[in-house]
Amino acid sequence: MNNKQINIKIDDELYFRFFEPGDEENLIKYGNNRLIWKKMRDSFPNPYTKKDATRWIRFSTEESRHVHLAIIYKNELIGAVGAELKDDIYKYSAELGYWLGEPFWGKGIATRVVKAAVKYIFDNYKINRLLAITFPNNPASNKVLLNNGFIKEGTLRKAAFKDCFFIDLESFGILENE
Repeated sequence: MNNKQINIKIDDELYFRFFEPGDEENLIKYGNNRLIWKKMRDSFPNPYTKKDATRWIRFSTEESRHVHLAIIYKNELIGAVGAELKDDIYKYSAELGYWLGEPFWGKGIATRVVKAAVKYIFDNYKINRLLAITFPNNPASNKVLLNNGFIKEGTLRKAAFKDCFFIDLESFGILENE
């Protein structure tokens, strides 16, 4: 069980923390959205049910290898940000991921969250590089990454199969010293 408590303040309205029991309702409220699913890996379920939310909270609080944080805006959970810490020859790298509920798109929240998450991850985990992968239907996410110092490293042509189609993926990276 992850007993660590954090409350990383981003500004007066926004912070992130670890997930906790009781977060299920808002995970369902904002996560049960096909538009979000279309921009995520298939491990993010659609529809997003109570069972999925319960499973996620249990996993995120018990699994300690990766970073799983709830995004809280005006005292309401509205999404998630995290990092998958890599191993083997990639042991000093992590892959950043995030999502926000649709009502919060276009308000600059993701940019603020990613900035704080990048700092938190570099400050608290022994990594040299953060990677982020975006889908072609998500130019807003590309903008968030670029606004936070990530560099577009390339296009992975037809590298994923999503919603019955092969799609390109965009790869972005940032180093600790950038």
